[in-house]
Parts: sequence; C-alpha cells; structure tokens
Amino acid sequence: MSCVSSLIAVRLETGEGAVPLLTRFSYSAEEPYAVRADFFDGVAVLASWQFDREMLVEGLSRPVGEGDVTFRPCSGDGGDEVRIGLRNHAEGLEGQAVLFVGVGALTGFLDRTYDLVGEGEEFLDLDALLQEFLAR
Repeated sequence: MSCVSSLIAVRLETGEGAVPLLTRFSYSAEEPYAVRADFFDGVAVLASWQFDREMLVEGLSRPVGEGDVTFRPCSGDGGDEVRIGLRNHAEGLEGQAVLFVGVGALTGFLDRTYDLVGEGEEFLDLDALLQEFLAR
C-alpha cells in the first residue's frame, strides 16, 4: 500500500458557534512531504488543502506556520486539540477558517504515514518530475 487515509471529525469555529465537519486526511508515498485534507459537510467537499507533513507534526507540540496555514496545540472541552488556521486569497473567495482536530486522531493518522515513509526517508525524484512537467 502506498497511500493511507483517515476520516476524522473536526470543528469549524464560526462567529455563531462550532460546526462539525468530516475531514479525510490522506497521504501518499508518491508525495512524501504532503498531507491532503478534504473537508466535507456530509456529501460535498467544501475545501481541499495540502499541508507539509513535518509542519503538521510540529503543530502537535508548538505553534508553527505563518501566513496562510498555521497550527498550534491547545486544550478543548474534549481534550488536547490542534488549532488549524487557514487563509484563502483566491480571487472572489478570500476568507479564513479556524478548525480544531483531536490530537489522538491526528497522531494516529500521522503514525500511519510514518509507517509508510519514515521520518528522513522522504524522497522526491526531481528529474522525473521535471520530465513529466516538460512533457505537458
């Protein structure tokens, strides 16, 4: 298996309270530095983001990131969480979101990614990537 994914419940904080969302976190050995997150409201994908795996891991224990993506540990009603801050600057869709995800669920997913590609074992074949890019 060269890919792992987990469905994890997150909370989207709004000015009017919290909205539960289901999120599919996925990781592929073909993109060893990236974790993808697809946020659902039931059936429809509301947004997709790609995070640096190491940055996400660091966000479990200390504030990390600046600009469009930030992570920081915090304590919530349900226990330890990671606060994820996202900013979108796409034309016509500018905005920001604050989400909270449980540390236990996120750690379980990240452990599975390291079973697939260990820390420091990441490799990206830039020659193959360049050839693919030039072929297009």
